[in-house]
Amino acid sequence: MAQNSIFLLSLLITVAGLHAAHAVDYTVTNNAASSAGGIRFNNDIGADYSLQTLASAADFIWKVFQQSADADRKSVAKVSLFIDNMDGVAYASNNEIHVSASYIAGYSGDVKKEITGVLYHESTHIWQWNGNGQAPGGLIEGIADFVRLRAGYAPSHWVQPGEGDKWDQGYDVTARFLDYCTSLKDGFVAELNNKLKTGYSVNYFADILGKNVDQLWADYKAKYGK
Repeated sequence: MAQNSIFLLSLLITVAGLHAAHAVDYTVTNNAASSAGGIRFNNDIGADYSLQTLASAADFIWKVFQQSADADRKSVAKVSLFIDNMDGVAYASNNEIHVSASYIAGYSGDVKKEITGVLYHESTHIWQWNGNGQAPGGLIEGIADFVRLRAGYAPSHWVQPGEGDKWDQGYDVTARFLDYCTSLKDGFVAELNNKLKTGYSVNYFADILGKNVDQLWADYKAKYGK
């Protein structure tokens, strides 16, 4: 009995050690604390909520990508969020997310919900595969907005299903198209992302769904009369 107890304790310690080894560290830094946007970030969003959102976003992304094991995911030890005095909205680079304080200051709606959606989008860039840099930028941005859409943070100004000029137009247009593809086969984006781990081919759509992407786009447009 004692030997069994020792073995169980050893197993628990090993599991805990493995969990700690693969745990992601999240940090938030407000570099614009004295600006209107920095003050609004502190008052209406906050560092604690942002930390929770980064962790929740990662969990959600792993579910969308069907990456239940650490070995399936990108190896990222730390994700850092910065609120900066900068133009634009936000960007992700080198496992860092930078959000514009000016954008936060000027946003007229529910800024907490909007920045939550932004964090889901930018977090996707950190965790997704990009075909070793070969995938179209519109597809990469579309996958990030697909995650935002599935998480329930799509803004009201996004295009409606069926709208857009081409499948890899990016952002909301491509997100809506990927949502359609997912309606044809559950887990489509997970399979696509997995293929993007080693490279990119437009034939990935046909490999997964049995139709080339141009035919899928035509079917999508026809479904919504666009």
